[in-house]
Amino acid sequence: MFTRGARPALAVARTASKQQQAGMATLKEIDQRLKSVRNIEKITKSMKVVASTKLTRAERSMREAKKYGAANNELFDHAKVDEDAANDKKILYLAMSSDGGLCGGIHSTISRATKKAVAEQDGALAIVGDKPKSQLARVFADKIKVSFSGVGKDVPTFAEASAIADELIKNAGEWDEVRIISNAYISALSYEARETIVVAADALRQSSGFQQYEMEDDVSKDLAEFSLANAIYAKLVEGHAAEISARRTAMENASNNAQDMMSSLQLQYNRGRQAVITTELIDIITGASAL
Repeated sequence: MFTRGARPALAVARTASKQQQAGMATLKEIDQRLKSVRNIEKITKSMKVVASTKLTRAERSMREAKKYGAANNELFDHAKVDEDAANDKKILYLAMSSDGGLCGGIHSTISRATKKAVAEQDGALAIVGDKPKSQLARVFADKIKVSFSGVGKDVPTFAEASAIADELIKNAGEWDEVRIISNAYISALSYEARETIVVAADALRQSSGFQQYEMEDDVSKDLAEFSLANAIYAKLVEGHAAEISARRTAMENASNNAQDMMSSLQLQYNRGRQAVITTELIDIITGASAL
């Protein structure tokens, strides 16, 4: 039996013991969260290093691929389509991105630009990449003619662009021009969605620049198909560089956020440790006073 004077001290000790157990449980949870955040930071840092390495190669490939786009610009500048027939033309929108994630808003930028373009002038839709397809299918499921996946895992090749162009010609229905909506690489920190127009063979033949020359129909047809493949290739490679750059930025921001979170959790952990130590000292002093 405890004396009447020792009972209050015993009650205080029991309360302190419960608080100590609760504090220890909280410390374990904080410690587990700290370990999880450290592991996440290691992953994001590794992914940032990988993206930085890939970005150098992607930028080099983009500079080479832009020559294809420059050739297309030269062609269409000298063979402008007459504006009188612009109202009745059939448009095929080609939204180009990729299947990969963890790259910020690279896919939603394409989706927003495509929705805006279709709202301004109606047309059919072709999509490169599973990510933009899942976003656009919610709104334009009936407009999607063809879609492509597995493109952009590495630096895109002209063979992939040619395969996409062939599929558009065969299975995307009739169209007078293709409007390619893709991400333009501005710098290592920024990008934006831009539209590139490629006209069909009939539109080329009807242009004033082409009518000055005598040529067979097959020539304009082959030229239009090659120009479409050129444009797709140039925009695929540029979009790939923009995606790698966005992924590098996203992983850097994720690493910085993980470091901030670790600092906050470490501060909570230290305060919890101090509270536990203070509680233990109170128990010792209370027990000594009771004795």
